[in-house]
Amino acid sequence: MGRILIIEDEVAIATFVESGLCAAGHTTMAVHNGREGAALARDGAFDLVILDLGIPGLDGLSVLRQIRSREERLPVIILTARNELDATLESFEGGADDFMTKPFRFEELLARVTARLAPQRGDDEGLQRLVVGASTLDLERRTINIGDTSHELSSREFKLAVTLFRHPGQVLSREQLLSRSWGYEFDPGSNVVDVYIGYLRRKLGRDAIETVRGAGYRLRN
Repeated sequence: MGRILIIEDEVAIATFVESGLCAAGHTTMAVHNGREGAALARDGAFDLVILDLGIPGLDGLSVLRQIRSREERLPVIILTARNELDATLESFEGGADDFMTKPFRFEELLARVTARLAPQRGDDEGLQRLVVGASTLDLERRTINIGDTSHELSSREFKLAVTLFRHPGQVLSREQLLSRSWGYEFDPGSNVVDVYIGYLRRKLGRDAIETVRGAGYRLRN
């Protein structure tokens, strides 16, 4: 069970989410202003934040950036009426852990909250680096190193890179990359995976990640 901060300006939605989460055993607090939400998130009293983008006082992306600027690992789930690709990409680039659009099913939101609050144990726990060919993924510094060249990774790039480096030579579908890297359902109309594969190719080299037509992507050994 977790302590959850809900930053949502629509009172009816905030009350609905609060009621469901409390019924599931969580402790909640709801605020309707971005500045107040950002201040509460700084207190360290919460285990997870549900954040709307279109909130007054301080917009959701600014609140998210403030949380991540302190290098906090506090999970943040975006819950918004904005469903365009730019909003999704901006949220993940800003450090969001998950993204849901309104209207939504509470059961799905609860499942995502549960997944984000669960202790995470990766196959590479205890390791500091994953090495594939001439490329090294530094798990502590969140960088990709090729020879003497080092590239910093955004939160979204890093999680996608971890998935690829754990499965070198294996073809992974877009659905698998989405669920294993970012933990949200696959949208057939979205090209988020393709966009971030492009970002990683710029750092790994264009031929490092192979497109397997009709199947997905593969990190070359």
